[in-house]
Amino acid sequence: MDGTVAFYQRVNALVDRDSVVVDFGAGRGVGHIELGSPYSRALRNLKGKVSKVIGVDVDEAVLSNPSVDQAYLLDRDGSCQLQDEIADLIFSDFTFEHIPDPATSARELERLLKPGGWLCARTPNKYGYIGLANQLVPEAIARTVLKAAQPERKEEDIFPAVYRLNTRRALLKHFPSSQFEHFVYTWDAEPGYHANRPIIYRTFKVLQYLTPPPLKTIYMIFLRKRTDSGRSR
Repeated sequence: MDGTVAFYQRVNALVDRDSVVVDFGAGRGVGHIELGSPYSRALRNLKGKVSKVIGVDVDEAVLSNPSVDQAYLLDRDGSCQLQDEIADLIFSDFTFEHIPDPATSARELERLLKPGGWLCARTPNKYGYIGLANQLVPEAIARTVLKAAQPERKEEDIFPAVYRLNTRRALLKHFPSSQFEHFVYTWDAEPGYHANRPIIYRTFKVLQYLTPPPLKTIYMIFLRKRTDSGRSR
């Protein structure tokens, strides 16, 4: 049920000591230093397990991220000062929902990834109950609810969500099957917006049990860049 463990166990299985990894949307590294259990924090942190971890973000906080070996800021056009096909694996954890221009970001991710390399992302489903609530509830109210439900979440780690890369259709549009093999599935992690109240937790569990797969809360995205981009599935 732990979504962090489920996602990062798979990420860890796809790298080795020689891998160059890009953390797209690395931020200040809050997940590696503050959130979850020591086990989940260790899973999140790939520094020292691979050849190099490169953090990329629009926020200057990435420059002080302790879990990366190198850090780069994205330019205004969505690009970064990294060479083509540098990464064996790119992971992006709860970042896709914040991307305002998915076409530009997808092109940059494709440029950075080696043929045969993996793009791994965890992001809310636009049509899951968390995604729908975030889209329908006014931002001021949503922030108030979020503070009550997750009091440990800091203001600097909350960003507006636009959900432009959070459906299967959007993923296929911006990462076409001619260029990527798709291994994508929906997931219901352990409820996290329960304010430590058992009745709210159990209510969310019942809701998750009744929810069909297309409406599950989370997308687990694993895309492999084809070695021959002209080949069709």
